[in-house]
Amino acid sequence: MPSMTQRTIGVDLGDKHSNFCELDETGAVLEEGRFPTTAAGVKRRFEHLPPTRIALETGTHSPWVARLLLACGHEVLVANPRKLRLIYQNDKKSDRVDAESLARLARVDPHLLAPIHRRSLETQRDLAALRARRALVRARTQLVNHLRGAVKAFGGRLPKCSTPTFHIRAAAHLPAELATALEPLLRMLAQLSTELRAWDKRITREMTTAYPETARLAQVPGVGPITALTYRLTIEDPQRFATSRIVGSYLGLRPRRRASGLQDRQLRITKGGDSDLRRLLVGCAQYILGPFGPDSDLRRWGLALATHGGKSAKKRAVVAVARKLAVLLHRLWVTGAPYEPRRHCSISSAPVVG
Repeated sequence: MPSMTQRTIGVDLGDKHSNFCELDETGAVLEEGRFPTTAAGVKRRFEHLPPTRIALETGTHSPWVARLLLACGHEVLVANPRKLRLIYQNDKKSDRVDAESLARLARVDPHLLAPIHRRSLETQRDLAALRARRALVRARTQLVNHLRGAVKAFGGRLPKCSTPTFHIRAAAHLPAELATALEPLLRMLAQLSTELRAWDKRITREMTTAYPETARLAQVPGVGPITALTYRLTIEDPQRFATSRIVGSYLGLRPRRRASGLQDRQLRITKGGDSDLRRLLVGCAQYILGPFGPDSDLRRWGLALATHGGKSAKKRAVVAVARKLAVLLHRLWVTGAPYEPRRHCSISSAPVVG
């Protein structure tokens, strides 16, 4: 980065217009105002400035605005809103006040903003494709649930079957009085299933070409192509974590902690980071601990954890296995080592020499 000026700018991004506040080296307000939240508006306001530290709050517009400001030569900090109580608990909250608060935090110490990692354009594009697929899956699930509920209300029942084949099996079991209302939904389900098959083929092709490292992640039973690719795109650069253990906290799978005086309480998980990846890892953990999960160190550890702690022990074990799985996948990615499902078992059972 070129040498920064002593000025700092905070920007509160809005859907149509964004507010900014510029401070000098002493913290005095030099200028306040707003500009259109468009590429032309951002360039017109910031392109002519010397290299400056600019703080944004993460949101829908922050990825493309941050890339545009970086192209203009500025230092960009994208603040984590979960860490900014000064802003979201302010009793005099407004866009102008939020912009000034961002500028003052960035001027004093950028670490106070807990800056988030900025993804590249290619990574954001491929993540958008995965999220589009997730939207299709949710739409298909909602249609299936609606069809089953509608038929039950008329005394019927649709057969149990897999979701991709539901539109074929259910067609013969629709009550005659509901055929006109529900047959269009079956046609829509058929189209959604066709689109999802095309998505899955595309994802498998991308794993083998654009992201070959996902093959290392898919070594672990229960980790499929969707989870492996989502993990790869969410983490993006494994070297930005000093140790693999940090990944669990980054994905919001670490329990909250409240220590004060003689009390040291462990609360629910933080649920920070990417919710899609966290949901997929929890699903993988449920498979690992389920009846069809193959024997492994991770499964044995999780099952042992599930035997202690009463009714909620199984839920805590699933989250704990998901956290360990996130750490394991990062370690496999960084080292390139093959996955050994019973590594600790083989070490403990090895004969002692000497």
